[in-house]
Amino acid sequence: MVNKNLDIPELIEKARKKDQKAFNTLLNTYWSDIYRFQFSKTDNEDEAEDITIKTFSKAFDKIHLYNERYNFKTWLISISKNIFLDHIRKQRNDTISINKKEAEAYEISDETPTVEDQLISEQNLAILLNFIKQLKPQYQEIINLRYFKEMSYKEIALELNKPMSNIKVKLLRAKKLLAEIIKISSEK
Repeated sequence: MVNKNLDIPELIEKARKKDQKAFNTLLNTYWSDIYRFQFSKTDNEDEAEDITIKTFSKAFDKIHLYNERYNFKTWLISISKNIFLDHIRKQRNDTISINKKEAEAYEISDETPTVEDQLISEQNLAILLNFIKQLKPQYQEIINLRYFKEMSYKEIALELNKPMSNIKVKLLRAKKLLAEIIKISSEK
């Protein structure tokens, strides 16, 4: 539900100039619309939230491509729809194929990680943790709660005594900052 008092074109222009308050206002303004759209597609709260977050992340990364001739909400929903379709494609690729004529499953390789795989995973985790340590403590904490302690947005909001919309914005920002840190270090 868009607040009639907001000047959306002005907010978009500020967001293009990396104004964080404008990003937050746009996110808060359109969050429910995008979330409802995704929930109607997925019928799963967690998937709908994750896809909604990805939608805003991508929209804010590509906001310079937004064309003012189109409604901003329509643009967000088209981004969200594409992310949902990618999500569905990935799920289909993860399913096991079964030969129905002979009613036998194709042989599935053993996915147990080897000692070498575990070592590589541990090294990658150590590298990731070093990147996370470069974030401000508030962003480190929110990433830790969401991805290492696997808490829901609601649980994090209760834990930190903050509104859930604030948690979502902070997590979105933390992920963007982390991606920038990783990108900068890979360019060195």
